[in-house]
Amino acid sequence: MKIEVKTFEELRNSELYNMLQLRAEVFVVEQDCVYNDIDGMDQQGLHVLAKVDGKIIGYTRLLKAGTRFETASIGRMVVDKDYRFKGYAREIMEYSIGYIHKSWNESIIHISAQQYLKGFYGSIGFKIVTEPYLEDGIPHVGMDINVAVMNQSR
Repeated sequence: MKIEVKTFEELRNSELYNMLQLRAEVFVVEQDCVYNDIDGMDQQGLHVLAKVDGKIIGYTRLLKAGTRFETASIGRMVVDKDYRFKGYAREIMEYSIGYIHKSWNESIIHISAQQYLKGFYGSIGFKIVTEPYLEDGIPHVGMDINVAVMNQSR
């Protein structure tokens, strides 16, 4: 797997199309959730593209502190259904965490996690910081990771 980080302007048309197609396949079609994925934040974020043989198989969107949440955040975490349960999601998340910590010098990172995935995110080091809430009709929890604390415990 090859991971690339790009601004919105750096995305090639084909990458943008494939990235949005993957997000729609999973978040709208697979999860049967009608919501506005095109939320106006893609232009402000960084896009982490995970590719296998040139195909985008995974993705996250990184947002700086103050964009969506008070702290830096990772969102739109997605892995193509044909590539799940092979360690790609963990690798993409760990890369995204490391990128934010090194490039933006941020230690606290927030995610809005689908509640059924709290165990996965917890295994990476995220801690639940909110009560459960509905986002686009799906139960979520707010989770934070403190990268400085995580690095000390390893």
